[in-house]
Amino acid sequence: MKANIFNIQKFSIHDGPGIRTTVFFKGCPLRCLWCHNPESQSPVKEILYDKSKCTLCGNCIRACENKAIEMKDKTLTTNMDKCSFRGDCVLSCINSAREIAGKEYTLNEVMEEVLKDKVFYKNSKGGVTLSGGEPLIYADFNEALLKELKKENIHTAVDTCGYGDFKAIERISKYTDLFLYDLKLTDDEKHILYTGVSNKIILDNLLKLSKIHDNINLRLPLIEGINADENHILEVLSLIKGMNIKKVNLLPYHDIGRHKYEKSGRPYAEDMERPTDDKLNRFKEMFENEGYMVKIGG
Repeated sequence: MKANIFNIQKFSIHDGPGIRTTVFFKGCPLRCLWCHNPESQSPVKEILYDKSKCTLCGNCIRACENKAIEMKDKTLTTNMDKCSFRGDCVLSCINSAREIAGKEYTLNEVMEEVLKDKVFYKNSKGGVTLSGGEPLIYADFNEALLKELKKENIHTAVDTCGYGDFKAIERISKYTDLFLYDLKLTDDEKHILYTGVSNKIILDNLLKLSKIHDNINLRLPLIEGINADENHILEVLSLIKGMNIKKVNLLPYHDIGRHKYEKSGRPYAEDMERPTDDKLNRFKEMFENEGYMVKIGG
């Protein structure tokens, strides 16, 4: 059993309580315009190319046995049909302008990596968070991984967009201490417009999950002009009323992933902005008035 993972981030403090290791799985059914990890969207490996670091020395061209790299108009192009992802081009790049996004891990390899920091989890009341991309894509792998983590008495969290078969959510819920559940938009038409998929499965799964799990943090990305308005907040409050949700994270838009779009050859949506602090504090107050614990940020 293997899974494609694009990052195992140590000493993470925004994906659950305490000091954590966050395992980022590659592949996501959504295409959110504000996604800050565009390399997480495709489930297959990718070559990321940073033009700003490249000096066109040609080392990568010479290193590639498959002749997948060509120089055209003072830039490098990679024929992904020829690429075998051996990584010779990455190793030969003296400026670190190339990298491979995605690596196949076995269950034992992931456990070996996360157990290196078990002492930090214990001392900080932290643990391991499964994120992405979307971890539900690897339901079998992650059910087995979560079982092993619980055998080691490690706190577990799953960060999910909720788009998937509820049977998969139900299976992993038995070994998950905390769900970080992302809710983008309550309006289905807007959800399709900005993420590429309907939110009906997501909302249905949230309701079902709240009936079987008692520790769900609702995470709300907020983007000016898309969902950073009081109507959206009121719709969320109406939706989750009576659900077993105690904590809400308000996640204001940021553009720190902009450079990743350039490296992955994807267009970046330029017309998005962060809500003002006054607006975020107003949203925070609206949730607090209904009895929720609220934090601005992860």
